[in-house]
Amino acid sequence: MVRVGIVGIGFMGMIHYLAAQRLDNARVTAIVSRDPKKRAGDWRGIRGNFGPPGQLMDLRDLKAYSRLSELLADPDIDLVDICLPTSMHAQASLEALRAGKHVLVEKPIALSLEDAARMVEAAQQTGKLLLVGQVLAYVPEFAWALQLARSSAAGKLLAGHLDRIISKPDWSAEIADPAKTGGPAIDLHIHDAHYVTLIGGVPRAVYSRGVIENGVVTHLTTHYIYDSDGPACLTCSSGALCQKGREFTHGFELYFEKATVSYRLGSPLTVYWADGRTEQPKLMGGDDPTAAFTAELQAAVQAVVQGRAPQELSGELARLALALCYKEIESATSGRMVSVSMDTK
Repeated sequence: MVRVGIVGIGFMGMIHYLAAQRLDNARVTAIVSRDPKKRAGDWRGIRGNFGPPGQLMDLRDLKAYSRLSELLADPDIDLVDICLPTSMHAQASLEALRAGKHVLVEKPIALSLEDAARMVEAAQQTGKLLLVGQVLAYVPEFAWALQLARSSAAGKLLAGHLDRIISKPDWSAEIADPAKTGGPAIDLHIHDAHYVTLIGGVPRAVYSRGVIENGVVTHLTTHYIYDSDGPACLTCSSGALCQKGREFTHGFELYFEKATVSYRLGSPLTVYWADGRTEQPKLMGGDDPTAAFTAELQAAVQAVVQGRAPQELSGELARLALALCYKEIESATSGRMVSVSMDTK
């Protein structure tokens, strides 16, 4: 049984807690929150952009700590699940790794590349796992397309476009503060930058154009440039430009040698095969907004049991995705193509 401690009971901490109720071979045994009301189970003040609203929780079987240090001193915790604001990811992860705990930290891995590198290095030095919750790879539609790309059942990925557009967030002071999240080009776009590296690999270069407000890239469209062994044309648009009537949309259209795979939020994943067949695959998770997080957490539990991280949760790949976002910001602000390398300094 893998024993999980959740650090930070905001919106994402609540989602992780709910998702963890369906885990096999694991359970949440402790939480950390500075708020005495939350430690007592009153989560009614929590709100977010999907999923159920906060409510009263029965936490009688859990340990409730007010400080991270208390959780790290608990010998009965195997995996520390960090759901703090991004600006706090690095320090909390480093403390947990050095205390001998495995770590699952919410995306993005950190705000700075220097901190991300320190986290990856600390995991290597301590022999503990650093897992990063890049949940998009576990969203049913994206997971299905990723497995198709890996299986080669539809041939090589030739081209594609992804998008992820939200309205300006107003449900959390933290999420709306670029100094604490990096703004949409980091906090939002990290999902697609990470997914791009999974389906296409790390590109040779990027060329981005963006909407820049007060020095912050709030929207960008990027062309990922590969050598001949990668996709010929892979692009993504991501940002915070939607109006309130359409607060969030995401999706993709991917062109393989033998199939076109199309998905748009609100419509089913559809596969158009070269022989003329049209298929709408049955996906795990259905309409449950927390199903992807359950799958992500289950993969983290399996990683702890097996002692190795899957590519989807790899700390090093999460660091590369963060670096890719910064390369895209550099391109959008400079107006020029920017080279990318595997170490992406």
